[in-house]
Amino acid sequence: MSDIKEKIAALRQKINYHNNLYYNNDAPEIPDYEYDMLMQQLKKLEKENPELITADSPTQKVGGSAKRTAGVLIKHDVPMLSLQDVFSKEDIDDFVDSMQVELTDCEFTVEEKIDGLSLALRYYDGKLKMAVTRGDGIVEGEDVTVNALKLKGIKKELPDKLPYLEVRGEVYMSRAAFEKVNERQASEDKKLFANPRNCAAGTLRQLNSAVIKERELAMFIFNLQTVQGKEFTTHTESLEYFKQQGMSIVHDYAVCKTKEEVWQAIEAIAARRNELAYDIDGAVVKVNDLKQRDKLGATSKVPRWAVAYKYPPEEKTTKLLDIKLSVGRTGRITPTAVFEPVQLCGTKVERATLHNQDFIDSLDIRIGDTIQVYKSGEIIPKVRCVIKEKRPSGVEPFIIGDTCPVCNAPAVRDADTADVKCTNISCPAQLEGRIINFVGRNAMDIKGFGEKYVKSLINEGFLHDIADIYYLKDHREELIEQGIIGKEKNTDKLLAKIEESKKNEPWRLLAGLGISNIGKAAAKSLIAHFKSFTAIEQAFIDEIILVDDVGTISAQLIYDFFHEEKNQIILEKLQAAQVNMQLNAIEYIEQAVTALTDKTFVITGTLPSLKRNDAAALIEEAGGKVSGSVSKKTDYLLAGDNAGSKLAKAEQLGVEILSEEQFMELLQKNVID
Repeated sequence: MSDIKEKIAALRQKINYHNNLYYNNDAPEIPDYEYDMLMQQLKKLEKENPELITADSPTQKVGGSAKRTAGVLIKHDVPMLSLQDVFSKEDIDDFVDSMQVELTDCEFTVEEKIDGLSLALRYYDGKLKMAVTRGDGIVEGEDVTVNALKLKGIKKELPDKLPYLEVRGEVYMSRAAFEKVNERQASEDKKLFANPRNCAAGTLRQLNSAVIKERELAMFIFNLQTVQGKEFTTHTESLEYFKQQGMSIVHDYAVCKTKEEVWQAIEAIAARRNELAYDIDGAVVKVNDLKQRDKLGATSKVPRWAVAYKYPPEEKTTKLLDIKLSVGRTGRITPTAVFEPVQLCGTKVERATLHNQDFIDSLDIRIGDTIQVYKSGEIIPKVRCVIKEKRPSGVEPFIIGDTCPVCNAPAVRDADTADVKCTNISCPAQLEGRIINFVGRNAMDIKGFGEKYVKSLINEGFLHDIADIYYLKDHREELIEQGIIGKEKNTDKLLAKIEESKKNEPWRLLAGLGISNIGKAAAKSLIAHFKSFTAIEQAFIDEIILVDDVGTISAQLIYDFFHEEKNQIILEKLQAAQVNMQLNAIEYIEQAVTALTDKTFVITGTLPSLKRNDAAALIEEAGGKVSGSVSKKTDYLLAGDNAGSKLAKAEQLGVEILSEEQFMELLQKNVID
C-alpha cells in the first residue's frame, strides 16, 4: 500500500506542476497527450484505491486556476466545467450506451474540440457587457471584456434584445496568424510561442487590447450557458440561433442517433483535421436535448452529458536521411534527425532532436532507417521509434564520436550525463552560443543584438569573446563600411545600446558569463551577498556555499570560473571597458529601505491574483530575496493553491507561511517611509 500511496502522491505532484505551467504560465513542457496519460494513470489508481482519494487531488478539481494579469475576478453564473476525456472507441461506445439506457430517444451532437482558451460572454438587452475566462471553473474567472471586444467572431450587439444571455466559446488563433506572430517574435529576437493555444491564452490577458486585433484572435461559440426571454429545446437549435445573431459557431457539427454514427462523425473530423485553419485536439460528443442535460446534471468536475474524445498524437512514417550535430555554448553536442519532409498537424516538418548518445542507442536509430515521428501540440516533433523490419542492409550504428564537428577539437562524454562535449573553449559554435546568451534578456538584455549580427560579427573576426562586444565602437567605420549591422543609423543605434548596457545591475553581467548552473536567481543572490565581482573572486568555496540558490556543485563551478586564467583576462577586459561590476551607493541604500532586507522568501502554488514573477519582483523591491527551495535559511513561504511538498517542508521546519493577503499586508507594513 505504501508503494501505491507514493505513486499516487508522485503523480499528483507531477500533474499539479504541469497544471501550473499550462494554466498559469501558458508554457507546457509536455504534449497534451502525455499529460492526459498521466491523468489517466492517476484516475485508475484512485479508482482501484478509493480510500486514497483526497479533495485536493487533480482528479477532483477543474484543471487549474488561470492566472490573472489585469482583470478583476467575476463570479460565474454557471460553472465553466471541463469535459471528461476519453481515448478509445470503446470509451465512446460506453458513453453512448449509458446515455441511451438512462434517457429515452437520446440524440447526440459531435463537434470539433477547438484547442484554445474558454470564455463566457454575457449579453444584457442584446449588448455585450462582460467577458469572463474560465478561471477556477467553479467560482470565478477573470474579467477580460476590454480585450474580448477585439475578438473576431463575436458580436458587440445582437439583433435580438434578450434581457440576459450567456454563451460559452473558445478563443483561438489560426495557424496562419500564429506563424505571423512567431515570425515577428523571431525578427525582434524574442522568445517564440510554443503553439497557437499558448499564444492565444497569453494574448487574451495582455494589458494592451490592441495586441488582440494585431494577432488576429478569434472565437467560436459552442454552448448556451443561460438565457432569459427565450427558450431552446436542443443544443443545435441554440447554435443555429447564435449563427443567425451573427456569431461564429463551431463548424460542421453532426447530429447522431447511434454509437456507429457518433464514431463515424469523430473519424470524419479527424480526416479533415489537417485541412482546418486552426488547431483541434479532439471531438466533443454531447447530448442534444437540453432538458435531458438538466436531468443528467454534473459531477463536481465534469458534466455527465458530454465527453471529449482526444485524438492520439498524429504519427507519420518517413526515412531518416541524416543525423546532424550542433554545438551549444557549453560545448554540448546535440544530434538532430533530418528526415524526408512530412505533414504533421498541418505543418511540414523534417527535423527532430535526438537528445544524446543514450537516446540514439535506446532506439538503435541509424541513417537510412524508416522511422515514426509525431507531434502533439509542440513546434518540435519527436521520433517515436524505428521500424526495423524496413532497415536496409549495411547501415551502421550512429556514434557521436570523439571530435567536435565544428572545430575538430577532442570531445569527451560527461560521466554524470549522456552528453558529449567539445573541450575547446574557443570553438566558434560555443562562442556564438555564449554571446547570444550574454546579450539576451536574462543577462545583459541588449535590445536589437540578434543572432544574425552575432554570427556575422564572429565570422568577420570582430568578436572573439563576450568582452569584445564593448570594443565594437572602435571598429565603427569598418562595421558601417561592411554593412554587418546595417547602415550608419542601425550601427549607431546598436552601439548606443551596448554602451547603455554598461550601467546594468551587476547580476546581469554575472548571469551572462555562462557559468553552469548560474542563472538569474543565483546571480542576484551572489551579488546581493558579495556586492562586487572582486569579492566573489576573493571568496573561498565554503563562503560561496552560504549564498542562497547556490549549492556545493555551483560553488565549485563559480570558484573555478573566477580562478581560470582565460576568464580572468575576459573579466579584466570588461572592467577596462567600464562595465558595472559592483552595487553602487544608490543600490546599497535601496536595499536598506525596508525591514525585509535580506529576508528569504520561497513562492509555491498558484496565487489568487499575483503571478509568481510579480510576487518575486515585489519581494526584491522590498529588499528581500527569492529562493527556489525551502531550507532552514527560509524566512517566509508565500503559498497559494496546490502548494505541494514545499508547504509540508516549511511546516516541518517551522517557516512562517503567508497567504497572498498576508504577504501584501507584510509588504505595506514593512516599507519605511
